[in-house]
Amino acid sequence: MSRSKRLTDAQRMEIVREAANGMSTSVLAARFGVTPRAVQYTVKSDAERQRDTAVPVLAVSVKVTPEEMAEFDAVLASAGIETRSEGLRRLMQAAGGTFVADAQLAAEMTRYRASLNEVGNGVAQIAKQMRRANQAGQGSGPEFSELRLAQIRGLARFILDSADEIDLLVRRRREAMQLTATTALREFAHAAE
Repeated sequence: MSRSKRLTDAQRMEIVREAANGMSTSVLAARFGVTPRAVQYTVKSDAERQRDTAVPVLAVSVKVTPEEMAEFDAVLASAGIETRSEGLRRLMQAAGGTFVADAQLAAEMTRYRASLNEVGNGVAQIAKQMRRANQAGQGSGPEFSELRLAQIRGLARFILDSADEIDLLVRRRREAMQLTATTALREFAHAAE
């Protein structure tokens, strides 16, 4: 049994599936030629990935009056939430202090911000090289004029400012939704009393 064998993604998925079906760690380790610890790590990593990506695996059942359901549906409609399950999920997340308006949107906006930062830094590096070329007397054409250099710097500043605005937008939205959810939960708590 080799301790340094690396599992493929397909093997990892098969280990997770077989472990979920009750196959023992030692049997899986022998089957895939890895240590039992590697199998345990694979199963644990998959469970963490599911939790981190908010893959729903449990169901909740709640009985309410028709009036409560109508009010809940109205709140969901006004907030632009399409399903009751999504509304309940968001309330539960808010109750735990981990409320995120839309985890997928937040992740996409974070990636978009990171991309903008990379582009902005690249444009800033171009401006820096243009300035150096001008100082060394190598920038003689119209593409190296002070006007072009100012335009490139302005573009870099715009891109980096846009990335910061996206970050601020996501933070404000998250904070506003956190406050809204907290208020709704307080109202539900007071109504229950």
